[in-house]
Amino acid sequence: MNASQTPDGSSAAPDLWGQAGPRPDAAASASASAASGELRERLALERLASDWLKEQRSARRWRIFFRLSWLLLFIALAVYLFRAEAPAANSPSHTAVVELKGEIASGADASAEFVIAALRSAFEDTGSKAVVLLINSPGGSPVQAGMINDEIVRLKVLHKKPMYAVVEETCASAAYYIAAAADKIYVDKASIVGSIGVLMDGFGFTGAMEKLGVERRLLTAGENKGMLDPFSPMSDRQRAYAQSMLDQIHKQFITVVKEGRGNRLKETPDTFSGLFWTGQQAVEMGLADGLASVDHVARDVVGAEEIVDYTRRDNVAERLAKRFGAAMGGGAVQAMKGVLPTLR
Repeated sequence: MNASQTPDGSSAAPDLWGQAGPRPDAAASASASAASGELRERLALERLASDWLKEQRSARRWRIFFRLSWLLLFIALAVYLFRAEAPAANSPSHTAVVELKGEIASGADASAEFVIAALRSAFEDTGSKAVVLLINSPGGSPVQAGMINDEIVRLKVLHKKPMYAVVEETCASAAYYIAAAADKIYVDKASIVGSIGVLMDGFGFTGAMEKLGVERRLLTAGENKGMLDPFSPMSDRQRAYAQSMLDQIHKQFITVVKEGRGNRLKETPDTFSGLFWTGQQAVEMGLADGLASVDHVARDVVGAEEIVDYTRRDNVAERLAKRFGAAMGGGAVQAMKGVLPTLR
């Protein structure tokens, strides 16, 4: 039987697609099915993308809501803490206390800005019988110390109130510069007191640079502009000039101490040499008036046992502002500290 004939002998059209290949109608159906699948996948992806965008918008709105809520809570907390720290005006008879602790420097807790603001509040309160400056500081800036000392002298005359300094662990250098303005200074027998002197410290690397073969290329307008540069040599003339500055500040320090202590001071060759002493020695030398704590002074010297703290401190908002807003400027100030005169 011919392959092109049917069993009954009639002719049949040749099978152009072969026995295993799909018929044209089957191929079209498969193509349509594939296209339909692609469309479904695309629609599914679009729905997923749309749902994802909606979730992102919702999450962003919630983030904004929570951030605003935390901001409002933070502001409310800062206001509450500020009010809680502030003493009530014209409170009943009491002893006003202002703390001076840590390094005396601009921007620090023991800066002239903070200490003077606290002292003014303490002196102005009609309920305060006297003001006690509670000191625990190794010293710091002579400028800040001078500003505080001058303001104490002014406030005592203006308000006609006594002011006493009470020393805890340390009252050295710039801290003693401030304490000298007090009517009386009280210490613990083991306190560290004194160090009436001035220093300017730094490092010189010129010898090391020569050994390493490093050349310093410093350009200045003015022959003395780079005199404090640690990588440049200091001439005898520059050294003498710097020493004259220190001597002048030292004389200012000595004058303040003599005016503040008066005839109570038993001056010796070591008094203004930069040495420091125990509280017991300081009493014997006339640098202090007696041994007492802040409670003892309030109770037995002032006669007002109740103590009200007027210390000016950073509130939460100010601390964050300093941390995030003044980082660059603070770095520059720190870089200069090593070459500025210091009372410590």
